[in-house]
Formats: sequence, structure tokens, C-alpha cells
Amino acid sequence: MHDMLLYIDPGTGSMLFTILIGVISAGIYGLRKALVKARFILGGGKQEKSGVEKERIAIFSDSKRYWNVFEPICNELERREVSASYLTASPDDPALDRTYSHVKCSFIGEGNKAFAYLNMLKSNIVLSTTPGLDVYQWKRSRDVSWYAHVFHALGDAAMYRMFGLDYYDAILLAGPCQTEQIRTLENLRNLPEKELVTVGLPHLDAMQERLQSASALPPHPTTVLLAPSWGASAILSRYGGRIIESLLKTGYHVIVRPHPQSFESESDLMEKLMKEFPASDMLEWNRDNDNFDVLRRSDIMISDFSGVIYDFALIFDRPVIYTEPAYDKGPYDAWWLDEELWTFGVLPHIGVQLDMADLDQLKEIIDDCLNNPRFEQGRRQARDEGWAHRGEAAARIVDYLLSKEAGLLAQASSDESDATSAPDVDGDEKILHAKHAPSPKGSTDGTD
Repeated sequence: MHDMLLYIDPGTGSMLFTILIGVISAGIYGLRKALVKARFILGGGKQEKSGVEKERIAIFSDSKRYWNVFEPICNELERREVSASYLTASPDDPALDRTYSHVKCSFIGEGNKAFAYLNMLKSNIVLSTTPGLDVYQWKRSRDVSWYAHVFHALGDAAMYRMFGLDYYDAILLAGPCQTEQIRTLENLRNLPEKELVTVGLPHLDAMQERLQSASALPPHPTTVLLAPSWGASAILSRYGGRIIESLLKTGYHVIVRPHPQSFESESDLMEKLMKEFPASDMLEWNRDNDNFDVLRRSDIMISDFSGVIYDFALIFDRPVIYTEPAYDKGPYDAWWLDEELWTFGVLPHIGVQLDMADLDQLKEIIDDCLNNPRFEQGRRQARDEGWAHRGEAAARIVDYLLSKEAGLLAQASSDESDATSAPDVDGDEKILHAKHAPSPKGSTDGTD
């Protein structure tokens, strides 16, 4: 007999894993119901509570690079002595080195192991910056009452992969520019309205505070930071080594900081470029988890549609150069929208567009941006539209979480008092669930 090689494509494999998780979850819940019913009968009609207590507030981060979003929130929870759990899928998340008294930081495994944990989580509220809830592997737990999403960058709400925010109960907005897109998508998909609360961006607040307290930079050569996003529409995929070569010809110090996902999804490209353009006195490759230092050292940034372009322009108040936004809307929520994305509409007001034909004049373009103050008003406008409640985000987010928790508990208590005296033998405790539409049949991976 000939050996047979079996192959399962990644999409099918993920689908099978999702089905498996669903079967296991249903089995566990069924077993739990049976055990509760048995304890009720054997206990003479007295219902016992489960030994596993619900978390008050659980925070989930799928990557250590989002600690800059969650650290201010965790610090605020700790300051108010609120019990909470920070759950991370990164074994080297900086949170794991923190010694909080009220916020417990735990590593719950990577990839599917983390989602399996979350699918069985018991918590009043889950806060996360991860899109794709109830779309693919990450399913709503029956024992979680409320899911809230917080943004990790300034920009459009529709730049997540399709259905990325559909099944959250609440979206904590960075600024007013995000509201209309979410409401439009809800109407198009016949979804119930989510709670939309404008809170700002905690990582920008923290970065602003760090900058205000930082000492003056020592003298340094003019430094250009190339900080692209990742994927087929991003700079390194479209321009390849040509843009790095053109930057080196300017004579300026060059820092290349690829998006962390590039080293996962575009590893061959990264290996090729780093081999072709090795680190030198004029060129450095930066992979720091914390980007504050590299942004602070840079005099100008070249990027594409990466959210970091706004961090740089709005916090450090410095000029940017952006490549033509040849953005493929296909996989993203933006595909459903007719209007221009805010992310691209604001770019001409804060910087200069770079085309492939302009690479030979890159030094002249950089020099013009460094010496021309014409984009200052555009940066002020972008702050007003995209970054609300500056300096208040962490406090506003915790205010919302505590207020929502109180409301959920009050509603659950009211529901219990209205119920009959007969014990509930369908579960080990009364669970409040937010109503939401079923997941779409044609799901994407929902990752950022």
C-alpha cells in the first residue's frame, strides 16, 4: 500500500477546532447541569452554588504589545482597590512582572489554548482590544455577562477584519470619528445597537505624560523612522528594499521598525530585507516592545496606514510622510462603507504623500517637511476628531466598568426576585446575557 499524505488547509483546520471547542463546551455545560441537578436532589431540594466564583472584571490581551493600552487601566483599578484579572496570551507580557495587590495577572496560554480558556471564563465583564469575538475561535462564554472593546490605536472603527466588533456589547471609543461607522455597520447587518461610550485612548495619555516628564534629548543626527503596517498594502510589501535604499542615500540616520506581525506573517520578506540591508552606523532595525524611545528619537516618520503614524504626529507634534493609501478593503469592515475612511482623509492635513516615482527626491521631501510648519493646524484638527478626553481615558474606562458592573448585578438581582421560588436547576447560578445576533456564516479570522 502506498503511504497517503493528508493535508488540511488552515481555514478548515481552524473551523474544525472551532467545532471541537463548541462540542467540548456544550459537554462541559451539560455535565455541570447534571451535577447541579443531582446535588439538588440529593440535598433534599437545597441548591448548591458552584465553587468557582465569577471574576468582577477580566481583561484579555492577545499580545504583549498591547500592555501600553492596559497598563494605565490596571494601574487605575489598583489605585481604586478594585479586584480584577488581567489574562494574557503572551508568556513574556510585561504585566506578569507587576506586583499588584488587587489585579491578578495570569498567562492563559497561546493561540487556541487561550481562546479555549476564554470560552469557559466566568466574569461579570470582559474588556479586550481583540476583535473577532464570537466570529471564529473566541466564543462568548455563557458565564460572562458583558463584553466591552477598547481601541489600541487612533483611527477608523471599520479597519478591523469583517465582523470584528459585531458581537461586543459595548465599544469604548477613542474619539467621535468612530461613532458613525459602527452605527452604519449595525444597520447594514441588522444588529442591535451596542453601547458606545467615548473615553479616549489610554496609551496616548500615558505617552503624553511620559513625554512631558522626560529629560531633553541629547544632540543626535537627523533621524528618519520607517514604521509601516503589515500585509500586501503596506510599505515593505509594495516598495520592498527600494525605500530603504533611498533612505540610506539621504545620509540621515535611518530606523526601520516593522510591524510585529510582519515577523509572523511575512517572515520571508523580513529575512530577505534584513539580510540585504544589515544594521550599521546609518541603519538600525528596531523591535522594541515599547516604542516610546524610538518615536522620541525620530525627527520624521514614514508610514502607510499604521496607527502609529498618529501616535507620532499627535504626541510628538512632528511631520510625517505617508505612502499612497492603496488599501485593499476586501477583508475589512471598511468594504461595507461607501465614504472615505477618516484615517486616509486626515493624512493630507498632517503630512506629505510619497509615490513610487518620488523615491529619487526623498531627501528633498524630507527636508521640506522638517522645515515647513504648514501641518501644525492639521495635527490639531486630528487630535480633536480622533482623540477625545485627553489625559482621562483610564479613569473614564474604569468608571464605565464599575458603573456597568453595578447595573448588571442590580438587573440580575431584580430578575431573581421576580422569579418563582422554584430553584433554577439549569445552571449553578443566574447568568445575565446580553442579546446579540448569531455569528455570520461566512466568518473571517477577525484578527488585527
